[in-house]
Amino acid sequence: MKKILIAAATVALMSAPAFAQTTCKAGAKGSDGKPLAGAAMTSHMKKCEADAKKSCEDKATAAKLSGAAKTSNVNKCVKDAVG
Repeated sequence: MKKILIAAATVALMSAPAFAQTTCKAGAKGSDGKPLAGAAMTSHMKKCEADAKKSCEDKATAAKLSGAAKTSNVNKCVKDAVG
């Protein structure tokens, strides 16, 4: 039974990156599937970055980080999310 649980946990951890959300830059496509450009791209990136920052700050707060550790964690998280 333990072997089955360990195997299931391993598969779940290995497949997690496959389900990762795309970055802001990769997801900047219009409803027609074409990449955004100009003002639409700028607007999308600002909104996406603001959403990413809020999400990252919430995660850092939930992890009980504070000070420089929280700032560093949030900055890296936002950078990864924006792409």
